Amino acid sequence: MKKIIGNTLTVLLAGILIILGYTAVSSKITGKAPSLFGYEMLTVLSGSMEPVLKTGSVIAVKPLENTDALKVKDVITYRAVDQPDMLITHRIKRIISENGKRVFITKGDSNNIEDTIPVPEDHVLFQYKGLMIPYVGEALAFSKTKTGILFLLIIPGILIFLWQFLKIWNDDHASDKRKEQIS
Repeated sequence: MKKIIGNTLTVLLAGILIILGYTAVSSKITGKAPSLFGYEMLTVLSGSMEPVLKTGSVIAVKPLENTDALKVKDVITYRAVDQPDMLITHRIKRIISENGKRVFITKGDSNNIEDTIPVPEDHVLFQYKGLMIPYVGEALAFSKTKTGILFLLIIPGILIFLWQFLKIWNDDHASDKRKEQIS
């Protein structure tokens, strides 16, 4: 039973490390947010959506092909109109038509007023689907640095090596004891 649990933990740890390594390296190479199973992982940088989205958390957002299905109360991530490099995740408060196109009026849940700049449809990139992992954002941001990549790959690699070494040593030690008992 111990052997099954040990092997299961080893495979699970290796799988997690492979996924973390893949997301860290791929996001570093592409310069984009890490993605996993069709969802992109974004870090919450401000408290504007507290308590729903906590600062420092990672949220899984689904890329949108179009915005037709979006409705009031949905949480969206969009490119800021006045700062195209900045992503904002806020809740849709109203949907209006402007020059024949839908425009979203948004607001952070903890903000007192609606955002002053309406969000055009073509600025909406993602929809938040409810998966938030608290406190992982700092670790994810760290994983994008050179030190973070080394830390995420080397330290766990050493731990796996030590785990396997101890497992082999224990198996050999148990085998030696069995041989002594047989003799």
